[in-house]
Amino acid sequence: MVEMKKYLSKGPVVLLLAAICCFLWGSATPSIKTGYALLQINAQDTPSILLFAGIRFMLAGVMVLLLQMILTKRCIQFKRGSGKRIAILALFQTIGQYFFFYVGLAHTSGVKGAIITGMNVFLAILVSSFIFHFEKLSKRKMIGCCLGFAGIVIINITPGAQLDASFSIMGEGFVLLAQVAYALSSGFIKKFGNEDDPVMLSGGQFFVGGIVLAGIGFVMGGQICFGNLSSYLITLYLAFISAVAYTLWGILLKYNPVSKVSIYGFMNPLFGVLLSAIILQEGSQAFSLQGIMALLLVVIGIMVVNLKGKNQKYQKN
Repeated sequence: MVEMKKYLSKGPVVLLLAAICCFLWGSATPSIKTGYALLQINAQDTPSILLFAGIRFMLAGVMVLLLQMILTKRCIQFKRGSGKRIAILALFQTIGQYFFFYVGLAHTSGVKGAIITGMNVFLAILVSSFIFHFEKLSKRKMIGCCLGFAGIVIINITPGAQLDASFSIMGEGFVLLAQVAYALSSGFIKKFGNEDDPVMLSGGQFFVGGIVLAGIGFVMGGQICFGNLSSYLITLYLAFISAVAYTLWGILLKYNPVSKVSIYGFMNPLFGVLLSAIILQEGSQAFSLQGIMALLLVVIGIMVVNLKGKNQKYQKN
């Protein structure tokens, strides 16, 4: 255990594993939109979108719980009250967040979705400060949040047009609401982490939330057509993203200070935009002056939020 902690605390190892997590999370946006195309789901077919999301997260929940049992070499242990905590997390982290995220992505570009997703860092800080009171909102954090919001404004402005000309409630608005749900879920994870293992909570809420999303989609008349191998593979890959990324991130947080790990979160929107440009052929938007400026503001904002003073040392959790 001591050797494992020493190994997983090394800078290059933290950087590599964090980069893998951010690459996986960044690939989610173009992968979801690719899944829509493979499964022949159009933007107006909300029931099928929810059914698709539910199937993904049920699979992710099973993967996370299996990984947890393999890593700990013991069965998952539930404490008194674990079911209630899992239900609350499922409501925000999976049901709320991914209802808005999946529907929103169907009505906006992958590049915009990736950049708006970068807002979850700033929103998590605001929620942590004003709702859960886990930390104080410093000037440095406020500057970082302002930079991030500026990036969101820029990516939604069409040259020569007003802001609302390119802002859709069902598109960019829903993706932003998904980040609000994520921020709230982050606060609950930190709060509930004192009672249950965070990885177990994530796996349990993925599974429960997936069942609810799939059930809503099915009752509303959603249909999924797995017509070829690619459609199965993209669904499994999306489940793999959540299972592996959340597990690796949880392991890093276990053996390292939160601030040492979270600083690498700036790579998430970076990978998301680059992969959307490559996979979805949205290079004209991603590499336009507007897109580059928006991405840089989001990245710089995240780095400013995580910046440490010269005399400030990392604290052990």
